[in-house]
Amino acid sequence: MIEFTEKQKKVLSRYPFKATQYYLDLIDHGAGENDPIYRQIMPDEAELADNESSFDPLAENKYSVTSRLIHRYQDRALLLTTGNCLVRCRFCLRKRFWNGSDNNCPEITSAEIVEAVNYVKNHPEIKEILLSGGDVLSLKTEKINELISAFHDIPHINVIRIASRMLVVEPKRFDEELLGIFSKFDKLWLMTHFNHPQEITEMTAAIAKKIVKTGTPILNQTVLLKGVNDRTDIQVELCQKLTAIKIKPHYLFHVDPVQGVRHFATGIETGLEILHGMRGRLSSISTPTFAIDLPNGGGKVALQYNYQKNSAFLNTEETEYIEY
Repeated sequence: MIEFTEKQKKVLSRYPFKATQYYLDLIDHGAGENDPIYRQIMPDEAELADNESSFDPLAENKYSVTSRLIHRYQDRALLLTTGNCLVRCRFCLRKRFWNGSDNNCPEITSAEIVEAVNYVKNHPEIKEILLSGGDVLSLKTEKINELISAFHDIPHINVIRIASRMLVVEPKRFDEELLGIFSKFDKLWLMTHFNHPQEITEMTAAIAKKIVKTGTPILNQTVLLKGVNDRTDIQVELCQKLTAIKIKPHYLFHVDPVQGVRHFATGIETGLEILHGMRGRLSSISTPTFAIDLPNGGGKVALQYNYQKNSAFLNTEETEYIEY
């Protein structure tokens, strides 16, 4: 039984708490409130300090072309399948789904799937579908099968990405029935979301191995979070551990300017310095792309530390600039 402070209870009236026992057990209670798992899921009064930022800074509503489909980039579209997650991460991009019926995102209906499929069929420029939420894998397996099947046979769809934090917060969800779904569809990619090496366990490694054996590649996106993972040594360890279990570190994102989330922001310079610190310590397959997602639907922008001085570039050892 979790006991919340009076300050935390005040936060819960606006932003509720939810977590799996598995994820709660990863907390190092000796670290107290500084534990990286604790900071990601426990209510913080800083969530109430910002009442001016948008709940939808990426303009997802603006780019919605059906009741569930967001078409912001030319070659791909995102389907909101559910607002439900097994864990409420305090830095959630879609925190707007937490607050009652007006903003909630219930489980997608079969009619809404058909509506989205018809749009995609009429837009051959769309090559990828991203199934997102909430957490897609919180749905029943038969609903997941229905979703994937609906898009898999569209000839111009090459990739179906499943965005899920389930491997982090409840890896046993990947039972034989779900793994069978992964084995059945050859267009699937899994996009997971590890933020700290403490989240990688023996169970995680074992399940990741099973997923890879289905032929499903696994990519990871990490959000840079103040007080959680905003140090080079943490990010290097995370990327090394992910690569060791065949999960490719794909993106390191600066946190989005969502209402109730901005206290996690580190500033872009911190991300660039961390990226700089990775140089020479991580190979290309272990190094993520550092990026920001611009407000108002501006899209992702990849950022890089500046190694150039006039027409010369700093060598890997950072001992001299070499003309090129």
